[in-house]
This record gives sequence, structure tokens and C-alpha cells, in this order.
Amino acid sequence: MAGQAFATENFNPNDTKGKTITCKAAVAYGPGEPFVVERVLVHPPQKMEVRIKILFTSICHTDLSAWQGENEAARFYPRIFGHEASGIVESVGEGVTEMKEGDLVVPIFNGECGDCKYCKSEKTNKCERFGVSIMKKEMDCGGTRFSTMDRKPIFHFLNTSTFTEYTVLDSACVVKIHANGDWNFNPFIKTLTLLSCGVSTGKKPTFVKFTLYEMPSKFTYVSKLIN
Repeated sequence: MAGQAFATENFNPNDTKGKTITCKAAVAYGPGEPFVVERVLVHPPQKMEVRIKILFTSICHTDLSAWQGENEAARFYPRIFGHEASGIVESVGEGVTEMKEGDLVVPIFNGECGDCKYCKSEKTNKCERFGVSIMKKEMDCGGTRFSTMDRKPIFHFLNTSTFTEYTVLDSACVVKIHANGDWNFNPFIKTLTLLSCGVSTGKKPTFVKFTLYEMPSKFTYVSKLIN
């Protein structure tokens, strides 16, 4: 799947907006079982959600570990893996204002609501609602936006699920790169998949100035554990 490009010919968001899309996806039905490339249903985005047409996607070791079912508690199948990608907004749900149809975007597994105590803290960037969790298998408001052709649910992965031609994400897990980008011809788009994972987890810390914070007393720490 590394560097995989999906066809974009005759792509017109006006033809699919508000409708269920039938497309191809690589679906995992069990730990270590071969991916099944099959037709799936991708339902319209709900409130504060975004539906994206995937242009490029890459594979990460995290995908392999989850596919192999190394964490038995996180074995949710069928499931669509993948979290490194670049794409174009096909449609947006109610309340989404920071992006629109045609915008070039990348999905991010570690989203930010901007309102919780962790988002507002300088000490961490793991959001209470959209922070990365391999246990999360549904959208933030509940349910899945994927289903098999006979309407059985297919679970999400790491807030993203990019091994598919179309995916639905919470808007907090989407970053706009360019408004109405020339996505058919820009070679830069292929490298954007790195922004979804490698850059955010590996490169950024090397540019961050570390700050020392006073640690709470042991008594305070134990009190938090008890309460």
C-alpha cells in the first residue's frame, strides 16, 4: 500500500454529496488474515465530520501490529486500517467551517478538540476526545461510517482508516493543507502522507524547546490516584 494512488478521474463532489458512496477498500477480517479488497459502503459525514477521497496512502508498522492482533483487547473486525494519507475533501457534515469540498487535506490520528484540559495545556498534546487510541473503533458521536455491501458495520482505526478510496473522519482529525489544491498534478501530494504520522511523532520533538515543570509532591500524586 505504500505510496498507493487511487484514481481521481471524473471526481465531482456534487455527484456524491449527501449520498452513500460505494468504493473499494482493503478490509481485515481477522488477526493476520490477508486483506480483502472489496466493495464497501461509505456513508455521509454526520455533524462535525468530513468525508475524504484518499489520493495516496502509506503503511506504517503500527498498522502491521494492529493487523496482526498483537493487542488482543483491540481485536475489532472487520476493520479498515491505515493512518498515513493525503486526500481531498469530498463533503463535510453540519457545523464544519474550517474546510470545504475540494480542499487538500491530511488525516491525523492524534486529533485535537481544542477545548479539553489537555488541549489547553502546554505539557501534553493528547486530547481527551480525539487522542490516539487503538481501542477506539467508532466515530466520536458513535457508530461507524463504513459497512459491507449487506450493511454490516466495519470498524474504524486510529480516527482515520485510510486503506480505502473514501473515508470519514471527525473534523478534529483533519488538517487542511491547501484550499482547492491542484491535487491531480502536484507531486508534493504524495509526500504529504508523512505528515499524518512520521513527522508529527518523530520530527517535531527535535524542534521543540523542552521546558522544565515543577513536579507535584508524592502526596498530591497519590491523592490523584485514589480520587
